[in-house]
Amino acid sequence: MADSARIPTVVVDDAHITYTVQGAGAAHAGASPGSPLRRLLSRRRAAPGTRTVHAVKGVSFAAYKGEAIGLIGSNGSGKSTLLKAIAGLLPTSRGRIYTQGQPSLLGVNAALMGDLTGERNVILGGLAMGMSREEVRARYQEIVDFSGINDKGDFVSLPMRTYSSGMGARLRFAIAAAKSHDVLLIDEALATGDARFRARSQERINQLRAEAGTVFLVSHSNSTIKQTCDRAIWLESGTILMDGPSAEVVDAYEAYTKRK
Repeated sequence: MADSARIPTVVVDDAHITYTVQGAGAAHAGASPGSPLRRLLSRRRAAPGTRTVHAVKGVSFAAYKGEAIGLIGSNGSGKSTLLKAIAGLLPTSRGRIYTQGQPSLLGVNAALMGDLTGERNVILGGLAMGMSREEVRARYQEIVDFSGINDKGDFVSLPMRTYSSGMGARLRFAIAAAKSHDVLLIDEALATGDARFRARSQERINQLRAEAGTVFLVSHSNSTIKQTCDRAIWLESGTILMDGPSAEVVDAYEAYTKRK
């Protein structure tokens, strides 16, 4: 089907994203050269001053219903920053990002409450994702089974702070995947499970796409991108180097990293 006949869910138009990193190096600039405070500070390693990071530089693309798009690139290339901007968590300094519906960002650091049990977090997380209490109750066991956190014991009744990072990430994905989304943004959540969990996750992503959703996936696993996504966007230093079929883009990226 030609792009003109497809329905865009995300349009990124010449987007630039900058943010400021604050340092404490100038906090005591007024201290006199011979003061005890100045001598104390001089013995410490100087903290960096305030600087502006230009994380995404003039990125443009359109995403359509039913697509699964992988974002690849080296550390610091702007992948996670771009996801946050699409989710509405970071503003653009120039350019625009248009989305249909409400994008949902799922990351390994998505906020669930460590002092509450997995059971309570499933309920609260489901409500936060827009499900009714009845929907959460109906899908509760499916969410727990999908996450696999109870495969080796009754972990759902324990506080989440007792979970490994992988268990927490699997539970977050299971909660988010229990609901259909116009746009679902996933940051590294599929890198934390075993082969069985990854297979279930890929199957669920295919279902979300069939329900006319769009999925963005950031992963350092090139095989996951190839298996899960039909399209990939390669970012380096905040700019797009390649946008096309996932196998072609991943192969080009791997050849690039071998040359470095």
